[in-house]
Amino acid sequence: MKTVDVVLENGLEFYGSPCNFNQVWKGSLDCVAFEASRIKEKLLSLDQPCYIVRVDGKIGVTNHGYLSPLDNGKTGQIELLMVIPPIRLQQLGDPNFLNFHGTKYAYTTGAMAGGIASEEMIIALGKEGILGSFGAGGLPLNRLEIAINRIQYALPNGPYAFNLIHSPNEPALERGAVDLYLKYGVRTIEASAFLDLTPNIVYYRAAGLGLNSANEIEIKNKIIAKVSRREVARKFMQPAPQKMLQELVAQGLISELQANLATKVPLADDITAEADSGGHTDNRPLVCLLPSIVALRDEIQAQYSYEKPIRVGVAGGIATPQSALAAFMMGAAYVVTGSINQSCIEAGSCQHTKQLLAQADMADVMMAPAADMFEMGVKLQVLKRGTMFPLRAQKLYEIYRNYNSIDEIPSQEREKLEKQIFRKSLAQVWEETVTYLSQKNPEKLGKAVNNPKLKMALIFRWYLGLSSRWSHSGEKGREVDYQIWCGPAIGSFNDWVRGSYLADPNHRRVVDVANHIMMGTAYLYRIQTLKIQGLYIPSYYSQYTPVNSTLEA
Repeated sequence: MKTVDVVLENGLEFYGSPCNFNQVWKGSLDCVAFEASRIKEKLLSLDQPCYIVRVDGKIGVTNHGYLSPLDNGKTGQIELLMVIPPIRLQQLGDPNFLNFHGTKYAYTTGAMAGGIASEEMIIALGKEGILGSFGAGGLPLNRLEIAINRIQYALPNGPYAFNLIHSPNEPALERGAVDLYLKYGVRTIEASAFLDLTPNIVYYRAAGLGLNSANEIEIKNKIIAKVSRREVARKFMQPAPQKMLQELVAQGLISELQANLATKVPLADDITAEADSGGHTDNRPLVCLLPSIVALRDEIQAQYSYEKPIRVGVAGGIATPQSALAAFMMGAAYVVTGSINQSCIEAGSCQHTKQLLAQADMADVMMAPAADMFEMGVKLQVLKRGTMFPLRAQKLYEIYRNYNSIDEIPSQEREKLEKQIFRKSLAQVWEETVTYLSQKNPEKLGKAVNNPKLKMALIFRWYLGLSSRWSHSGEKGREVDYQIWCGPAIGSFNDWVRGSYLADPNHRRVVDVANHIMMGTAYLYRIQTLKIQGLYIPSYYSQYTPVNSTLEA
């Protein structure tokens, strides 16, 4: 059994063999750190190499000096134990992702519906070369058009993306978003919540295909598809269905050439494997989901031999340098953050919501019925701390499942609904629902008139729909009903930043969060590299704490 060479007050121990018996380190001893705090400073200098040396039996760390051949006849030479090169943040993930999307990191922020992923957020990220996706889900088309104009004006050269959320109950809204994206030349979309492909997303993809001067396929309309199931991932990894393409040609929406080119490329350029996240989620564990989707990608690549293989990134649970490093080490091409960003200054949620998020623990989330797919029993993950929404939403779904109409609900139960949840009579709620649907979806309103079960669902969806808007706008008196989409990642993030300037939501900026996660990831990679080569490093050195030099000076 190998003995420990030396144990010092700095806690470093060396179990391995020196990296090269024929080289020594040369330089000034003044630049070698032996104290714990100075050693950590050297390790944090990611843009410089790290030399681990032994001087008179003491282990030290330096970023300076040089390597020189060993002179066997000379005594007092400084022994080189190991050396690791500088690390750039651009080395994390797949460099093809950076080149394809024009970003500086393999890091993006996902869309949070209702404009929570706001124009301010996407613009702040884009100005720093970080890709963010605007939260278009649930917004009326005129509001989406305003966002497109604002973001394109601020970021004429990108990078930015817009969300395209699958809307099975409102296909016209999905198609309207695609029409706007094509009209204004939005070149990157994040497709989410798709259960199956629709002509709308195929139209967006095919309409951006062409040939360049070298007669190579040029992809102008890029798709990042967020999925959590292999069967859905497979559809996005394969070329667009021939039947849909021919229907689009027949409608005059795309050309025969574009339809032909669409059979030679995958529908999506990037697949985001969405693990346990906020909002609509299947609660998949990251360590199981990502390898499965990567293996499927390899299978599809072997079948189609795409010139540019699909990249696979990961979302859900990415909240700290540790989680990001785990994703990259498992082969993720990029990482996507979500829940943690809506507690930031630029998020389109109210201050009360941000305060609740900043206090949340990992266990402070639960599943609740989703407004957009209420009748189907689809659920999403929300914050339960500081709000009664998830319990009240679940109560509404239980009543919907047990009764066929509002009239069947026992009077005592109806009274509770009106006083505790709706705070107005069910008749008043229906009147407001009629007013809304007569403008937004008159077809559904017509069906509900003769369908008591559907009418009940629409009344209950009044609460489910408004509760998320209350959270965004900061509706006074309705704080207990705020619907806050959130995964356990927020608790992990809060644990990590506790005691740092990022603990206060008033100091949380999306660019700072991105920079610190990526910096911390690179730092932890350096620490792990040293450990693998035989250097025992106490936990003190493995902690990356976000520091803001301006605030903490």
